[in-house]
Amino acid sequence: MLDHLTYTAPEPKIIQGAKQDWELVIGLEVHAQVASNAKLFSGASTGFGAEPNSHVAFVDAAMPGMLPVINEFCVAQAVRTGLGIKAAINLRSAFDRKNYFYPDLPQGYQISQLYHPIVGEGEVIVDMAPGVARRVRIERIHLEQDAGKSIHDMDPNMSFVDLNRTGVALMEIVSRPDIRGPEEAAAYVAKLRQIMRYLGTCDGNMQNGNLRADVNVSVCPPGAYERYQETQDFSHLGTRCEIKNMNSLRFIQAAIEVEARRQIAIIEDGGKVVQETRLYDPDKGETRSMRSKEEAHDYRYFPDPDLLPLEIEQAWVDQIAGAMPELPDEKKARFVKDLGLSEYDAGVLTAEVENADYFEAVASGRDGKMAANWVINELFGRLNKEGLTVETSPVSAAQLGGVIDLIGSGAISGKIAKDLFEIVWTEGGDPAQIVEERGMKQVTDLGAIEAAVDEIIAANPAQVEKAKANPKLAGWFVGQVLKATGGKANPAAVQDLVARKLGQ
Repeated sequence: MLDHLTYTAPEPKIIQGAKQDWELVIGLEVHAQVASNAKLFSGASTGFGAEPNSHVAFVDAAMPGMLPVINEFCVAQAVRTGLGIKAAINLRSAFDRKNYFYPDLPQGYQISQLYHPIVGEGEVIVDMAPGVARRVRIERIHLEQDAGKSIHDMDPNMSFVDLNRTGVALMEIVSRPDIRGPEEAAAYVAKLRQIMRYLGTCDGNMQNGNLRADVNVSVCPPGAYERYQETQDFSHLGTRCEIKNMNSLRFIQAAIEVEARRQIAIIEDGGKVVQETRLYDPDKGETRSMRSKEEAHDYRYFPDPDLLPLEIEQAWVDQIAGAMPELPDEKKARFVKDLGLSEYDAGVLTAEVENADYFEAVASGRDGKMAANWVINELFGRLNKEGLTVETSPVSAAQLGGVIDLIGSGAISGKIAKDLFEIVWTEGGDPAQIVEERGMKQVTDLGAIEAAVDEIIAANPAQVEKAKANPKLAGWFVGQVLKATGGKANPAAVQDLVARKLGQ
């Protein structure tokens, strides 16, 4: 955890059954597609959306005599991810064959890592709310190849197979059963996604299937989890069921709730939960059985005879570590400490790496709090309304910084700045030039402002008496003066003059 922040752990999720209360225990296996132009064991492209079966090398199609060749860049990406979660990097790892049949798995086995993964134990700090976080332990990260895709909705009588994904490199990130609620599970996946996007090791696109999770859910009586923590005896946690291939944070939360209540109902009716793999149906709001849960021996794992054990040098790992970017927790802490931002605002600005980069460009050499206010409230608000991102924003960081500079110099007021932002958004252009050409500069001539104040006061004697009796009504005069000057009068100067004229 970061030294300057004090975290407390969130309370576990309690679900009320018909007979008693129950607690949730959740572990996740997150499959993250490695950000790489080529596959794990071939030079075929990993590009998404290509014509079916157009990105398939001979080794991906399991042609006779074809041998896999490890992609060094994919290995580096796994090491980089491990370093990003403060995990142990194993200098010696090995690949195994996981034998099972799927129509879209041409080899009849998957090359994976069971016994000797490339990344060992680490941790992820999951922020649940300002000052509230959970430490989720990572058991391992291993590299493996993805399967292809079976398509069942193109013909009523047959299925089709697309092998473009076959052989794409995946990192399987396996957590300990440390997650205690649906919201925490979604926040954990979001945090992993954030870290990998900062590192550039996975693009985190859940819609395309580049990041998906298998969610293991069990329920236990209150206090059982603490006994597990003391003894590391998994029997305290109840029988788990795995919900397969979740690619939506919202569906992850919903599926956990549904599955937990299903298990509670079975137990309270005197039955036993069967360990199995299930699928979540969002339309029906239920999980349904997919297959009985396989054990490792069912897959007949054995060392892949075509691949030698993978040995890497510590110097290579150190080189990768030395080139690591600033991670989201570190960036968030810096924004709080150096720029004076609230933890909430810093969290909003660092949620996506592109947003953080945009903000830093705006804040460079300027007041951090003012920059944060404009980026979060004005820019993000408008982007959300228009369905855009900072990458497609009509207003560049340089342009927004120019608007803030004009406010800071006193050339324009906050109200004029909002009008200027609208012009830049719709028409583009240099903010300073727009202000000059369109006569939008703030009126700072005290003589001209005083004349406007005198005119408003002279025209409203009844309102003057009310304001003298109730000083809060002086704001009415300020508003009238700003209206009369087209919003160009310096608001602070107007307030001072009105207060002086009314004897306040």
